[in-house]
Amino acid sequence: MQHPDFELYDNVGRTSEQIAAAHFGIATRDDLLRWARRDAEGFLAEHPLPAEPLPVPDAAPYLAALAAAETPAEVSAVTQHLLDAAQPALSAVSDLLVAIARWGDRHRFAEQGASPKLLLEAASRSLSVLALIDEADLAVLRAEYDPAPTRNHPASGLPRASSCLPPASGTEPKRRTR
Repeated sequence: MQHPDFELYDNVGRTSEQIAAAHFGIATRDDLLRWARRDAEGFLAEHPLPAEPLPVPDAAPYLAALAAAETPAEVSAVTQHLLDAAQPALSAVSDLLVAIARWGDRHRFAEQGASPKLLLEAASRSLSVLALIDEADLAVLRAEYDPAPTRNHPASGLPRASSCLPPASGTEPKRRTR
């Protein structure tokens, strides 16, 4: 008979994921990735992939320009240059995620929450980051150059706007001076 304080499975040095996996009799994330690496060794020998991570852009010029920026227009210039620089890389990642999701036509009849659907959602979200950044930048510029109109009170003496349309193209908004 075993001692009641003795555990067959020693949890010392184990992660909570390993303990839970042992309790439920399932593989951990590390187990799954290790098995997949083992089974893909021959494939990767025939189709070598880069071992290094994708190149990271140099953030120094953007940070230096941002530190020197004094107006929303200057911050927007930094933001728009960053968007232009990041767009090709994010588009390439998105395209690769779509290709992975579509591999073997698994995406066609996949249910919501299945791997192909999650990959397609990730591809979409990777590009939506660019749209969110652009939206935030435009909101700052709108607040600077085209603030929301205020209601005119008869006592204010200010003329009412004659149109709800934006100014004609080619007209420049007034620049603020310090």
